[in-house]
Amino acid sequence: MTTTSLDPRDLPDVRSLTVGFIGGTGEQGRGLARRFAMAGANVILGSRDADRAAAAAAELPGSARGMSNADCARRSDVVVIAVPWDGHAETVASLRDDLAGKIVVDCVNPLGFDKQGAFGLVVTEGSAAEQAARLLPDSRVVAAFHHVSAVLLLDEGVDRIETDVLVLGDDREATDTVQALANTIQGMRGIYGGRLRNAGQVEALTANLISMNRRYKAHAGVRITDV
Repeated sequence: MTTTSLDPRDLPDVRSLTVGFIGGTGEQGRGLARRFAMAGANVILGSRDADRAAAAAAELPGSARGMSNADCARRSDVVVIAVPWDGHAETVASLRDDLAGKIVVDCVNPLGFDKQGAFGLVVTEGSAAEQAARLLPDSRVVAAFHHVSAVLLLDEGVDRIETDVLVLGDDREATDTVQALANTIQGMRGIYGGRLRNAGQVEALTANLISMNRRYKAHAGVRITDV
């Protein structure tokens, strides 16, 4: 009996998918939404304040829409969680029914800050993404987009975002979809980074990037060699 392995570079066509952003009026969510809109994706911004989401969406290219977080979750095929860590669990748990059956991409970095700079926080579940997976048992949770600079995403003078995006998860179809979505953004490349249990060190690496950015006055990203 022969087993046919899947080509890791054979990714699905994601052009018809609607991508929603929970916390879409924040810098990270709005920046990612802007880049997906530039790539021609159907984009929805979600917020606790639907009017605020609509106003933010009106400033994006294309035909982006803004609505409440719950409506955004229901109307999107893939939903990106881009909320502050302090409100992560509460927001995710409140959307459990609305996110059922969806691919949910968690890009939240649990970080603390003191006089020495940024540092990774200990998360009981292991990572923000694993916390989301526990709270969303009927969703397909993927971790991705942790190391992308919001400053660059929002900079209208930057045409390409030169970085790799580490994509982690336990559902091959879901991680392939998120990799393919990352690939639609100019300069960006989605790379499979392992199972969801490994998301903690990926989230915490953001603290190191913040230290690099402060030292070198840059917007450091990640590139993976030999892949």
